[in-house]
Amino acid sequence: MPIGVTLKRLDRRLTLALGLMALPLFTLIGLQLYEAATRSPRLASDRVWVAHTFDVIAAAKGLRIAASDAERAQRGYLISGRAPFLQTYRTRVASCQSFLEQLRRLTSDNPDQQRRLASLAIALDDWIAEREQALDAYAHGGVNGVQQLVGQRAERDTLRTVDGLIAGALAEENELLLRRQAQTAEDERSVTQIALVSSALGIALLGLGAWLTMLAFRRVREEERQHREVERRLHDQVVQAQAGLAQTQKMEALGQLTGGVAHDFNNHLHVIKNAALILDQQLRGSGTDLTQFLDMIMRNTDRAASTTARLLAFARQQALDPKSTDLNKLVSGMAELLRPILGERVQMEAVLGSGLWSVLVDKSQLETAIVNLAINARDAMPNSGKLTIETSNAFLDEGYAGLHPEVKPGQYAMIAVTDTGAGMTPETVAKAFEPFFTTKEAGRGTGLGLSQVFGFIKQSGGHVKIYSELGTGTTVKMYFPRLVGAEMSKPAYESTGELRQGSGESVFLVEDNDDVRAFTAQLLCDLGYRVTVAADGPLALEALEKLSGRVDLLFTDVGLPNGMTGRELADEARRRWPALKVLYTTGYARNSIIHHGRLDTGVELLTKPFTQSSLAAKLRSVLHKPAEFDGAAAINERAKGT
Repeated sequence: MPIGVTLKRLDRRLTLALGLMALPLFTLIGLQLYEAATRSPRLASDRVWVAHTFDVIAAAKGLRIAASDAERAQRGYLISGRAPFLQTYRTRVASCQSFLEQLRRLTSDNPDQQRRLASLAIALDDWIAEREQALDAYAHGGVNGVQQLVGQRAERDTLRTVDGLIAGALAEENELLLRRQAQTAEDERSVTQIALVSSALGIALLGLGAWLTMLAFRRVREEERQHREVERRLHDQVVQAQAGLAQTQKMEALGQLTGGVAHDFNNHLHVIKNAALILDQQLRGSGTDLTQFLDMIMRNTDRAASTTARLLAFARQQALDPKSTDLNKLVSGMAELLRPILGERVQMEAVLGSGLWSVLVDKSQLETAIVNLAINARDAMPNSGKLTIETSNAFLDEGYAGLHPEVKPGQYAMIAVTDTGAGMTPETVAKAFEPFFTTKEAGRGTGLGLSQVFGFIKQSGGHVKIYSELGTGTTVKMYFPRLVGAEMSKPAYESTGELRQGSGESVFLVEDNDDVRAFTAQLLCDLGYRVTVAADGPLALEALEKLSGRVDLLFTDVGLPNGMTGRELADEARRRWPALKVLYTTGYARNSIIHHGRLDTGVELLTKPFTQSSLAAKLRSVLHKPAEFDGAAAINERAKGT
């Protein structure tokens, strides 16, 4: 066969072969181009729907959390009567409505969810109405009114109905999420299969198909990786925030319990201590050797009073007297006080930050807190070690506040107390601020030192954090809000202390505890005062009317029965007799004379248990205070002038 003919046949076969190969190649290339053009928008659409489902789930969970928070806040208000709980309740109820509207908008394309949300809206309205009825019952009938209403609705649980409907909505959205994620995965698998088929038919198609497929996959995988990373970070933050919130709520509940216990305990201590003092005065010189037992009574009463003071500090019920304070000066001034406490085996160093911001704090309570931390540090270094007290400015940002719900972002002045002791485990750190928790052996600690520090700092609007590891030591950081601007205040009036006995002045004593009233009246009589007594506010006002207000000083307990507090009694008495001086006493702080952790302007307070000498000194201070220092009287006079 001629070569020319052979070449022509070869050319024809090659052309045919190339044509037969080109047809599927171009078909697959066209299919690959089609897939590249259509799969990416489809995957993007799938991701949009998955993200939409996450938004619906987040809104539903937000509604559930807001409803639960509102329920707890309302319950806290009904138990304690504190206005912040009521404000929180109002805020969270508004959040419930906002989340419900968001759910309606997000599920507008889902008829089943829209029907469920209609039922949820009705259930939510019923639940809110029930909460408002409870608040109304509390406003008109107090706790008894609420208890009666709860008894009538014992079989109803509207919150459970709301929660059940939310759970149903979440279940449906989770099913949608699974289906949409499965669709996304199916689309991704389809892209992979087409790429594999294309690679089997030719290098050219493999290169083109692989390039397009890998480009799409890289985009999808990067977005998925970023999404998973965001989810992981959000999950970690939510877990930490929930743990911090749970710990804060537990400490709040313990604080409320502590305040109530301390109130009754201080009344008992007052009677015991003063009875022991009277017996001691009568028995000394009588020849009867009972003074040692009286010394035991008074010594242990003082210890119990100290324990109660720490309980009140933890409960944030102590009466603080905050002043503008330079923390560097305060720490420097405490060096000589701390060295004897630490002993010779413990070195101490103060590292003072420059340009430290001033803070508004009760200096004596802060000094007590530092002493408590120094004692704990010393006990953690039984052989030897080093204590470092450091001051600096700090800024707690939004991220830190997100992990610690009780913290407000902003500028703080910080005191850090660091020791080189044994350190603590994470479990011990989590319980360190709880009252009566201690790792010391019996007889070496009450477990109230750190709880006192915690309560004082929280009442001062600050924040406290423990950092510790076994074998490396412990650091306790105390943060106090920066004081912006200087507080102007009058110089405090101080009694000369020359006069202790009374001079026949008239004192009107109002106390509901019979024993406390009897002993206090006896103390006043022994001091040379003329005493009139009453058990509550209405009886006191009647007696004052009979005396035509001819009383030099009203000495009243803050907490009184029969619908009138000591503050209300004093205000009414001052309205009728403006010149009347007032001295309050209490076993623990009440909101009627202390707000935001501070004594109200012009208020004079003598906390229980008090001694005869402290009572004498306080009475002389109040009775002989010049009018310019009598803040309450000045306020009363200005009110009359207007």
